[in-house]
Amino acid sequence: MMTDMSETGNQDAGLLAHARARPEHVALRQGDEVRTYAELDDRARRVAHALADLGVRRGDRVAVMVPNSFEFFEAVHGSGRLGAVVVPVNIHFKADEAGWIVEDSGASAVMVAEDLEVALAGVPDAPRLVVGPDGDYEGALARAPEHGEVDPPEIVGDGWPTIMAYTSGTTGKPKGVAIGEDDFRRRAAGVAASGERWGFGSDDVHLLVGPSYHMGPLFWSQMHLAFGGSVVIMPKWDARECLELIERWRVTNVHMVPANFTRILALPEDERAKFDLSSLKIVVHAAAPCPVPLKRAFMDFVGTDKVWEYYGASEGGGTGISPQEWLEHPGSVGKPFPGNEFVILDDDGNELPAGEVGTIYAKPAESSFEYHNDPDKTASTHRGQWFTVGDAGYLDEDGYLYLTDRKSDMVISGGVNIYPREIEDALYQHPEVVDCAVLGVPDDDWGEILYAVVQR
Repeated sequence: MMTDMSETGNQDAGLLAHARARPEHVALRQGDEVRTYAELDDRARRVAHALADLGVRRGDRVAVMVPNSFEFFEAVHGSGRLGAVVVPVNIHFKADEAGWIVEDSGASAVMVAEDLEVALAGVPDAPRLVVGPDGDYEGALARAPEHGEVDPPEIVGDGWPTIMAYTSGTTGKPKGVAIGEDDFRRRAAGVAASGERWGFGSDDVHLLVGPSYHMGPLFWSQMHLAFGGSVVIMPKWDARECLELIERWRVTNVHMVPANFTRILALPEDERAKFDLSSLKIVVHAAAPCPVPLKRAFMDFVGTDKVWEYYGASEGGGTGISPQEWLEHPGSVGKPFPGNEFVILDDDGNELPAGEVGTIYAKPAESSFEYHNDPDKTASTHRGQWFTVGDAGYLDEDGYLYLTDRKSDMVISGGVNIYPREIEDALYQHPEVVDCAVLGVPDDDWGEILYAVVQR
């Protein structure tokens, strides 16, 4: 399915280009409502005016705490019009967590859903747009000038959004991954080229099932908007509704995590069989290791040739694997995408041979990043041009990458290194286990012993 395309991709890419070329084509769909490319373009321009009225300028950061919705994408693209950096905030965060991200990022303005505003009650001096029946969002958009009127100089047209995602690291507070403004991910053409490499086009329909504040689901949705496809928005995950939407809107591809597989397969077999999924060309999954038995079962359900996998991080770098390759290398997350390199190093920085577990280091094709406000963390994750997010794994003799676990999750029991994921994979094979997590707890005799939390 994947084809080699240049990073520059199609120059006729981006929201403004498609609003001119295909104004009535559906950009976003939620329930029975739609936003055409013309409508999304107009509302993004109005958001830019509203943010500019709050004082937002090029290079400023805009925190967005809004659930999956039209308004989320309007906020993202409106910020892009100003050359501002979007900081997505997890909608499940409480006041201390959300407040930390808004303050640490130095956000000049906040866009927040009305029912989530309580999480930002302790954030001082942050002007905001509030989305909801009693909010000022729609009023602010209504006050913006109509198309054809002169935009102020800070409205830069179709500036493609820059995102600063906050990592959900295993230790300490989340850190913002700051990507340079000239990075290819800012250019709509480069994002569109990512879709072209997967064989997608403007007639493809993507189903957003994950949270838009997470970089994986957000990037895949943005990719479709870059090349002129359509995105169907699920406000909240539900396994049965997912299958219904695929059938109803003839969805061609979807981005998932293994937990989505588990929930779908937990539906009764006769219920799953009711849905016509023939429009589906690709299910791509990432973000968490997928147990081999779970992936095989999901392949049996949707079609062996449809399930692709990739591995990557907000910081950059990535691998991919086709269904055919995975059947030959079960458990692997694939080989590096063109221009990317991966190596396995020990704690002293020595390269390890095939089959030996160590820390995974990546060297992306063209991306530089730093952790916002944390030069020490930035330095500690790098060895020259190589960087790591702390994952452990190994390469096989054919150069395929395998994940074992997060290095920080490793348990040392009786002097033996144990990766909890190995035990989790075994537990997942039990038919009554829906989800599980294995961790180390202190023990006087062994130092640490394993403890499993299981959802039946």
